[in-house]
Amino acid sequence: MAERTSTGLLTMMLEPTPAVAMTLPAEVREKLAELELELSEGDITQKGYEKKRGKLLAPYIPQIQGVDPSLQIDNRIQASSQAVLPGSKHNKSRAANTRDERFRSDLHTEAVQAALAKYKERKMPMPSKRRSVLVQSSVEACTPPDTSSASEDEGSLRRQGRLATSTPYQGHGHPAVEHWFNRVIQGSSTSSSASSTSSHPGGRSVTTTNTTSHAALNANAAATALADFMAHTQLDNHSAPPDVTGLSERSSLHAEHPQVASVRGVSRGYNHHTSVMETADGVPVNSRVSSKIQQLLNTLKRPKRPPLREFFVDDFEELLDVQQADPNQPKPEGQHMSALEGEPLGVVNNWPPSLPAALQRWGTTQPKSPCLTGLDNAGKPVYTLTYGKLWTRSQKLAYTLLNKLSTRNEPLLVPGDRVALVFPNNDPVMFMVAFYGCLLAELVPVPIEVPLTRKDAGSQQIGFLLGSCGVTLALTTDACQKGLPKAQTGEVATFKGWPRLLWFVTDGKHVVKPPKDWHPPIREASNDIAYIEYKTSKEGSTMGITVSHSAMLAHCHALTQACGYTEAETITNVLDFKREAGLWHGVLTSVMNRMHVISIPYSLMKVNPLSWIQKVHTYKARVAVVKSRDMHWSLLAQRDQRDISLSSLRMLIVADGANPWSISSCDAFLNVFQARGLRPEVICPCASSSEAMTVAIRRPPEMGVPPPGKAVLSMGGLSHSVIRVDTEEKLSVLTVQDVGQVMPGALVCVVRVEGTPYLCQTDEVGEICVSSGSTGIAYYGLPGMTKNIFETIPVTSSGIPISDRPFTRTSLLGFVGPDSLVFVVGKMDGLMVVSGRRHNADDVVATALAVEPMKFVYRGRIAVFSVSVLHDERIVVVAEQRPDASEEDSFQWMSRVLQAIDSIHQVGVYCLALVPANTLPKAPLGGIHISETKQRFLEGALHPCNVLMCPHTCVTNLPKPRQKQPEVGPASMIVGNLVAGKRIAQACGRDVAQLEDNDQFLYIQDVLQWRAQATPDHPLFLVLNAKGTVASTASCLQLHKRAERVAATLMGRLNTGDHVALVYPPGIDLIATFYGCLYAGCVPVTVRPPHPQNLATTLPTVKMIVEVSKSVCILTTQAIMKLLKSKEAAAAVDVKSWPMVLDTDDLPRKKSSQMYKPPTPEMLAYLDFSVSTTGILAGVKMSHTATSALCRSIKLQCELYPSRQIAICLDPYCGLGFALWCLCSVYSGHQSILVPPLELESNASLWLAAVSQYKVRVTFCSYSVMEMCTKGLGSQTEALRLRNVNLSCVRTCMVVAEERPRIALTQTFSKIFKDLGLSPRAVSTTFGCRVNVAICLQGTAGPDPTTVYVDMRALRHDRVRLVERGSPHSLPLMESGKILPGVKVIIANTETKGPLGDSHLGEIWVSSPHNATGYYTVYGEEALHADHFNTKLSFGDTQTVWARTGYLGFLRRTELTDASGERHDALYVVGSLDETLELRGMRYHPIDIETSVIRSHKSIAECAVFTWTNLLVVVVELEGSEQEALDLVALVTNVVLEEHYLIVGVVVVVDPGVIPINSRGEKQRMHLRDGFLADQLDPIYVAYNM
Repeated sequence: MAERTSTGLLTMMLEPTPAVAMTLPAEVREKLAELELELSEGDITQKGYEKKRGKLLAPYIPQIQGVDPSLQIDNRIQASSQAVLPGSKHNKSRAANTRDERFRSDLHTEAVQAALAKYKERKMPMPSKRRSVLVQSSVEACTPPDTSSASEDEGSLRRQGRLATSTPYQGHGHPAVEHWFNRVIQGSSTSSSASSTSSHPGGRSVTTTNTTSHAALNANAAATALADFMAHTQLDNHSAPPDVTGLSERSSLHAEHPQVASVRGVSRGYNHHTSVMETADGVPVNSRVSSKIQQLLNTLKRPKRPPLREFFVDDFEELLDVQQADPNQPKPEGQHMSALEGEPLGVVNNWPPSLPAALQRWGTTQPKSPCLTGLDNAGKPVYTLTYGKLWTRSQKLAYTLLNKLSTRNEPLLVPGDRVALVFPNNDPVMFMVAFYGCLLAELVPVPIEVPLTRKDAGSQQIGFLLGSCGVTLALTTDACQKGLPKAQTGEVATFKGWPRLLWFVTDGKHVVKPPKDWHPPIREASNDIAYIEYKTSKEGSTMGITVSHSAMLAHCHALTQACGYTEAETITNVLDFKREAGLWHGVLTSVMNRMHVISIPYSLMKVNPLSWIQKVHTYKARVAVVKSRDMHWSLLAQRDQRDISLSSLRMLIVADGANPWSISSCDAFLNVFQARGLRPEVICPCASSSEAMTVAIRRPPEMGVPPPGKAVLSMGGLSHSVIRVDTEEKLSVLTVQDVGQVMPGALVCVVRVEGTPYLCQTDEVGEICVSSGSTGIAYYGLPGMTKNIFETIPVTSSGIPISDRPFTRTSLLGFVGPDSLVFVVGKMDGLMVVSGRRHNADDVVATALAVEPMKFVYRGRIAVFSVSVLHDERIVVVAEQRPDASEEDSFQWMSRVLQAIDSIHQVGVYCLALVPANTLPKAPLGGIHISETKQRFLEGALHPCNVLMCPHTCVTNLPKPRQKQPEVGPASMIVGNLVAGKRIAQACGRDVAQLEDNDQFLYIQDVLQWRAQATPDHPLFLVLNAKGTVASTASCLQLHKRAERVAATLMGRLNTGDHVALVYPPGIDLIATFYGCLYAGCVPVTVRPPHPQNLATTLPTVKMIVEVSKSVCILTTQAIMKLLKSKEAAAAVDVKSWPMVLDTDDLPRKKSSQMYKPPTPEMLAYLDFSVSTTGILAGVKMSHTATSALCRSIKLQCELYPSRQIAICLDPYCGLGFALWCLCSVYSGHQSILVPPLELESNASLWLAAVSQYKVRVTFCSYSVMEMCTKGLGSQTEALRLRNVNLSCVRTCMVVAEERPRIALTQTFSKIFKDLGLSPRAVSTTFGCRVNVAICLQGTAGPDPTTVYVDMRALRHDRVRLVERGSPHSLPLMESGKILPGVKVIIANTETKGPLGDSHLGEIWVSSPHNATGYYTVYGEEALHADHFNTKLSFGDTQTVWARTGYLGFLRRTELTDASGERHDALYVVGSLDETLELRGMRYHPIDIETSVIRSHKSIAECAVFTWTNLLVVVVELEGSEQEALDLVALVTNVVLEEHYLIVGVVVVVDPGVIPINSRGEKQRMHLRDGFLADQLDPIYVAYNM
């Protein structure tokens, strides 16, 4: 890094100052110019360039006597960085420029610098990026990991840092500081996080190792540097100095964050093992991430401009547009303009009646007269076409096309047919012959670009145009035909979207000489179509503009008169001869006047930008037709040219005179070439458009026209379409030059851009419209658009048409100035209307290009366009960065561009993206294909290497934050509901039926004993292994016997009431030891065993549950016992502090003396521990009463009897999964087929095959199991059918969950397995939570679960509004099964605790005999409250004791009836209250935002969101190549804005599998948040949105 900075300074030093440059010998200057060229062409790297240049200049750099040169550099930092001040600007910008760069006016550059000086460099958090994503190989990325340069770098890095931070820095005085600051902060991330592994307690462990990242900095250096930095910089909120020493401990391969550290909510008072900085909320975080977030917050806190009036109010009845105009904005004050008339078209004697007639005249009377000279890439004339040759060759081609091409004896072409002309840009001669050949044959030429590959930018649209024009034949040259992509058959390949074409080569040997008696019909110019010119619209669609014979003739006439063309003049044409000015001057008007055209191909201009000037000199050309770019390029290369004179020119036509940068090119060009004979008055800018052809052109001086005009306009005024001449405020002005007078014979007016075409006032900008005989007549085949554009009727303010002639809209924005001069300030294509103000894309490009370092943008390739997000246009800037740009350079340039655009245009940039050099789609002649670039941006296919999004600054039209109403009391709510006729939301399951035989048992262990006597051999359990074979079974008696053995072992060692942890894999052992504990009077706690491959993550959780549950003994298998005490385990936890561990593999066969009888059923039966999705470990107490009641409810709901079989594919450690494994079979006597979910990883079809084999009617699974089946078996249903897997036996398949039903997943599952006989009605979900593990369960009877669609916007306000399926903002919600017998549910207000009506979202409260009796302990949130278990309503029924589930939901009475004949009440779960995000006063559910994000790009595999200090953080898993990572940033930001009206603060792109998921398949968002803040995710990219 230090190396890089110093070379940077060196280059600045070596920039020859004006004085030095003058003294350099000519040959050195020549060599420098060559180098410059090589660099801009990309033939040499920046490093090589600097080296060679350094060598050349070394003898001429004055050295300070006796001082080491390297010190000299350091001392002169100050001087060199000021070398960019306006004074030395002129020489510098030219010397240092690449040729392709667009043209900047010095005025603009100064304005940009002044604008930037107003801002002190704002410190923005720099995005962090994994090394492998750095597309360019910047110096540091290439440093091999094991060199010693790393340590030297750090030393110098720190020195430089100290040097920098202690000096306050203004403007650009010290680029080093900002680099350095971002560098350190980034360094700590990229270099020291060796890897991170997400913990999936289900055993999914993923290890991602980033081996490339050790090189840059070691942790201690980062620590010193960061601490150093902190000492000099105030970052708000940092109460303690950061401790970065923690970083060095994590260089091991598996730096998995132990769950211990993160099993908590917002941990108050929870201490990390290292001293870590805390933020204002007292949450410990890693310094790097948090300091960036802090910077982001500080940036966002800065006062913005006063926000625009709210754009719409998010009232969920409808969106109201309340866009009020600013009362102080400038308004036009001038009179209404009148139409402006050009001088009349003069009458010319013997003017030919049509263009073919002119060709015939010159071809026969002046055959030797030169018509067109073509040049090769060396600038040598290849061929000069004479008028005689053009006439005979065109006739031959016309005859051949009409008579010699046939299909099935029918001529292939008849007059009026359209023919494609596909000619390369370096072959004007063949093109001209083909064009006139078509005209003579009365065919309609459609000139298009040569398609180079099958997927050229925009080539599909060209194909659409050809198809709609009915083109069947393409004319081309032999060389071009050979170069086209071929199919296998050897024919030219069919391009994407193109019709089938016949390719005809027009070279000599393929055409036939017509017979003596054949003459082409030469008619008078009519209104038939002469040719079709293609044009690409702003959206990327291609239209064909039809030009009639008479318009073509009239246009030639008008141009001849306006330009004063005379016979046999010589004209140099640098433009594309296929369309627009290149075609009009160089192919059509030239033939009309028998002129000689010297055509300069683009390929020659690339090699020798001076070629056109040399040709003007050689051929003494009178007229040259160029673009600003050509003038600019020649400026950069003119130094070594002495002997050229431009004195022959009487007209230098600047075809793009309407561009904002044309004026600076014209001025600069004149400055340099006035000395070479160029007269100032010969520069003639003109304005034209494909539709209206030439609109206005500055006349040559001999016509006695008024002097040219310049206007310095206020950008602020222009953005409101008002012309204000600006003198004071130099920053935001636009200087424009006139484009001359209206064309002869034309009528011009300026109309309002939108709505009715009213005439503008004189000081108002509008769209220029032209009425004349020389404009295009239509868009081919598009009558609707044609009417809008070619048949506009401008009206006065009173609505009266100004003329009976229709006008053509030119798509040029401008006004008419003094002396009737036309001024153009922009184009409709580049118009971006942002919150009511208009900005021109070209102006924004000009500003961006004036930002130092100007060479940063590769060849000036920048695209600016707007995308529509959330009811407004947003500006996007995409630039190609130089191949050698470093991360810091990029970031610094980006921040400056944002500030410059903000100052000068008073508009925010929504997204700024940098892409590697040469990757933007190119237009045919060099420029950037804007619509294709925009398309790629919106599809996420741009692959930028740097992105900066600024939604916080630009998006000012969010709905108003919701103001909470002053508290409405619960009583008034009830009254309100009654008045509104809404019922109070409550429901209950059916009554618990009369006692049955085993219901007299109060204790589950008694039921087992009774079954062991009554039906000893009845099979209860059957466990399957991965092969699908039975691994173990247990009958009633076997289970009882094993439980007795366990009890006998425990009774001697433990006291009654002791807690025992059961750490077993899923299987019979777990069930037997559970009952053994009950027999012995101990309280069992089931714990998931640690994962042997992932101890570091899973073992701490085991340890924590054992400690928190106060277990005095661990029962387990021998294998796990070894694991718990192993060396690997010692690395993760303190193995010496385990309580007594017993293995139950070989227990002595002895019977305990007697069973323990609990004194009362209210006593504790077991503890149920689970980690919630918010990372809180909570154990609930289940009494014997609750245990029996739970089993009875499930038995009734699912109609479970001893003759039944059910299949269970769930984890047996907590919640309903535990109850179904360990309790229900013993209670109801049915046989359970147990499928451990882990086995599905090696055999995905295990569960479904078992269901089919045992013809199971009722089965349970989890979402993760369902996902494994849909992903793993989706394509294998055919194979399963062949293996006789049949699911038609299944009546109910229930997904056990503690969350909103995942409709998309259940529907996909039903759809995929419908082929195997699964009934679509079978799949349903259950709902349970910590306070009550089973609230809803579909069961076997009762109506099917219903789905409703609710308005997502209303939900944010806690209201439930039903909408139709498919309506905007609709969210499908599925009922969570039927409410269990004995369970009562009510919906309560979370704050007032009053009952709510049907249409409100509130907390689900539950009352039932199987509620848990309380938390045993809640770890990480000690204050979790008793009121979760016994709370009462504040109003209404205040007696019933309820438990609060912590979930939001609502009840709906449906039209369906229950078994009891009552109307059925459905419960809909919306989401966990703990997980909701309170943003802008509204309540959001993470899953809704995540669903939108996952939909936004095909490579997003998974997503999780959380908030941090009020910023929304979105983490996405990228399933694809890392180069797509940065594409996601904009798409994620867009979709969340559009669908949720939220601004994303941070986008984190990570590898697949990083988002932690618990055993139930739920995302652990809080773990993820902790991992992010502790910098353990090893992200691919982190973007901080500004």
